[in-house]
Amino acid sequence: MDCAKYFLSEAKPKINAKNLKSIIKQALIEDTGKGDITTELTLPKNKKIRAQIIAKENFLLCGIDVAKEIFKTVDPGLSFLQKAQEGNPVHNQQVIAVISGKASSILKGERVALNLLSLLSGVATKTRRFVRAIGALETKITDTRKTIAGLRELQKYAVRIGGGYNHRISLDEMLLVKDNHLKILGGYTKLPDAPSGYKIELETQSLQEFRHALSLNPDIIMLDNMKIKDIKKAVKIRNDAYPKNKKPLLEASGDMHLGNIKKYAACGVDIISIGELTDSVKSVDISLEVNG
Repeated sequence: MDCAKYFLSEAKPKINAKNLKSIIKQALIEDTGKGDITTELTLPKNKKIRAQIIAKENFLLCGIDVAKEIFKTVDPGLSFLQKAQEGNPVHNQQVIAVISGKASSILKGERVALNLLSLLSGVATKTRRFVRAIGALETKITDTRKTIAGLRELQKYAVRIGGGYNHRISLDEMLLVKDNHLKILGGYTKLPDAPSGYKIELETQSLQEFRHALSLNPDIIMLDNMKIKDIKKAVKIRNDAYPKNKKPLLEASGDMHLGNIKKYAACGVDIISIGELTDSVKSVDISLEVNG
């Protein structure tokens, strides 16, 4: 069973350049307003400086190209010298990048660049911890749609940098019938026939619902907030009912954390989706320091 055909993961994750430019433009407008009045009133107009972006803790670096694009958007004349590689671990006090040029331009880009670099590195770092926590087990760690408004593409990129997979990015990617759909419809028996060409996932919250969902032969069945003993039973039922290469994928979801993730993965599920990767992530500590 190949999760890669359902969820996005890349050897070299990329961000859509057009979307990135739009995100940066909006972030700079939000941060700058009508102008940086402090810098305009206190610093010489053409003052040149050199500054360093420095890690203040250990983490997995993500977003260095985003930071570079921010400074280049503010002022194409700025020099941005990258000193650490995307997707690599960096250490406390390590210099990540060196920026040279107009002081006003560097200060204008500073907060937007640090905000996104810190957030994306936090997402990638947390994802890597989950991926490592399950060891050699083949379960794929995926994100959810619990993302910061406007930053979904960047956060999901950071998950891929951390070694995770992306669940659907938007509602148009697949049919995912969840509990609220079923409550409104009146249960699985009221589901209409699915149109061809769409991946289909059904959410279940009990073994009874799971058996019903299995009979509908979807691509994926979500086991939402189910106990480990029931997840093990669901895996066995699925394995006994289907030939090896025809099995629906099983996705465990709900109350997953670093302390229990390996136990869930050991049940034999194919996917574990974790909202925590993006919805409650702690940004890492990074600063910009002027050298003169």
